[in-house]
Amino acid sequence: MNKDRVIPLIVAAALFMENMDATVIATSLPAIAADIGTSPLTLKLAITSYLLSLAVFIPASGWTADRFGARTVFSIAIAVFMVGSIGCALSSSITDFVIARIVQGIGGAMMTPVGRLVLLRSIDKSALVGAMAWVTVPALIGPVIGPPLGGFITTYFSWHWIFLINIPIGLIGITMAQRFIDPIRSDHLEKFDLWGLALAGIGVAGIAFGLSVAGLGLLHWTVVVGLIGVGAIAMTLYVFHARRVPAPVLDFSLLRLTTLRSSLIGGFLFRLGIGALPFLLPLLMQIGFGLSPFQSGLVTFASAAGAIGMKTLAARIIRAFGFRNIMTVNAVVSSVFLAACALFTPGTPLLLIMIILVVGGFFRSLQFTSINTVAYAEVEQAQMSRATTLLSVGQQLALSAGVAVGAFSVEATMALRGVTTLGAADFAPAFIVVAVPAALSALFFWQMPSDAGHEISGRKVIEISSKKAGDNAATKAASEQTQDARDQRFG
Repeated sequence: MNKDRVIPLIVAAALFMENMDATVIATSLPAIAADIGTSPLTLKLAITSYLLSLAVFIPASGWTADRFGARTVFSIAIAVFMVGSIGCALSSSITDFVIARIVQGIGGAMMTPVGRLVLLRSIDKSALVGAMAWVTVPALIGPVIGPPLGGFITTYFSWHWIFLINIPIGLIGITMAQRFIDPIRSDHLEKFDLWGLALAGIGVAGIAFGLSVAGLGLLHWTVVVGLIGVGAIAMTLYVFHARRVPAPVLDFSLLRLTTLRSSLIGGFLFRLGIGALPFLLPLLMQIGFGLSPFQSGLVTFASAAGAIGMKTLAARIIRAFGFRNIMTVNAVVSSVFLAACALFTPGTPLLLIMIILVVGGFFRSLQFTSINTVAYAEVEQAQMSRATTLLSVGQQLALSAGVAVGAFSVEATMALRGVTTLGAADFAPAFIVVAVPAALSALFFWQMPSDAGHEISGRKVIEISSKKAGDNAATKAASEQTQDARDQRFG
């Protein structure tokens, strides 16, 4: 079997499992809470503990992959995630459930960055765009399909199956990984930065956790501010620490690479806007339009259909126009489709809503594929693990910030309107607000060189071929003119 096709599918399946599981329990909390003898509000700790675990352990993923091999760590990460899933299904108390979710978070923290590292070390750069297109799809459809799938399973089966379905997927993933992924390790193993991991873990966890619960009413606002403040202080201390060690867990020196810097900063702004969509859209469909969780899921799944449709075209589109042009224009186009959600009303035909979501999903998926791929255009093989870790942390923070901004915008709208009951009209400004940073990301993508990522997209080959064809045509024309001159001279 062709590894260029099989390996992306293995990684995509694992990432889909992780992305979906992060949101799948949202609609099942009441049933789970009733079964284990607690309240749905208390059970929100299961969601936040997962995010906290994810944020703490992502910085350790790069060094771990270098030390033990990306294939081994990726397989172990899937196994740890499966153990956490079984623990969730067998939980009989809130304590058991939270501990199991933390274990899941540890596995998920390793799966995402190490999965990308597996791709980068197994796939030739010329095939990276197509491979990243596959890996981008789970990140887009997982949060969309998670809530309705959780509601469906809970309604017609049992909430336990939400977690048990991960077991066969995980077993297949481990088997395929051991068979098709090479046991590649780094030849330049560096000393582990334990002190840096502690500072970065506290920093990322404080900021990501604080942003995740901001606006959701789970914690008092002073606690939220305190979490974000502690995280910010820890990250500031980490920046000073990172300057004094040769191999920091988060290597900010990589920001000197233009494509990675643009991808990280521009990608943060774009994800901040787009990351709010899986949070806002289901709420609008269910609370604003009165749809059931399952009906809402069927409508919002339209954006996933657009994402899947894009994967076959991404490589050709990027090859034709280049990363910088595509990412600059597409950031604005994607933002327009995001802002268009503000026009949805209870009277808007569902067919029109689905069309907008399908087309918007296509452009969003193209943008994510471009961002995730061009980030590694200038990264050397020895730096790949540190690059994937840094980019994964940025993505986690961006998605948490997106939910926070979306939730805050809805609450601010309610306060300005003087209402206490959430309605459809309260969502429109939020879609506009989150669309603004997504559009502003275009400024950072435009700063990349015009030939950014050409060796990955294959556009350089096209330009060289076109230049050679032009040179040949010019030579031929010059030769014909010379011959004509000779004919006239000696004719």
